[in-house]
Amino acid sequence: MLILNTGGTFNKRYNPLNGEMEVPYDNVAIESIIKHFTEQPEVAGVIYKDSLDMDMDDRKMMARIIMESEETQFVIVHGTDTMDQSALFLDEVLEGKQVIFTGAMVPFEIDPVEATSNLSMALAFAEGNDDKGVLICMHGLIDKHEKIIKNRKLGRFERVQG
Repeated sequence: MLILNTGGTFNKRYNPLNGEMEVPYDNVAIESIIKHFTEQPEVAGVIYKDSLDMDMDDRKMMARIIMESEETQFVIVHGTDTMDQSALFLDEVLEGKQVIFTGAMVPFEIDPVEATSNLSMALAFAEGNDDKGVLICMHGLIDKHEKIIKNRKLGRFERVQG
């Protein structure tokens, strides 16, 4: 299993020099969570962007990394604003791999609970399930990417009704 870190709110930290929340070029948030796990999955930092700044080149790079890897299971830490777009793209171009997107609406640095629970659930699901496809794991839900949506009015992810 491989964790791909693309940045997003999950990873944001306050920069006291400019007073802004920034996506740092490191994996500190993820490493802080997985250090408590019995087995340590490999972590690869690949993009380090807010998801609103991601473009098709970034999505193609994620796809290339996954396609070229011998791993069959991936957890992608991704910003929540365009997680659905990246999930849809990867679902269209990948076969024979399990990809689980997760993230956080609140930075790990501010409140580690949401990020920790989302990443932990995604990793536990992957550990116990090798079904192929692209899924989203957020707020206690995990399902195929098209069945989980971000409710922007309520600030949480929900299962698609219907």
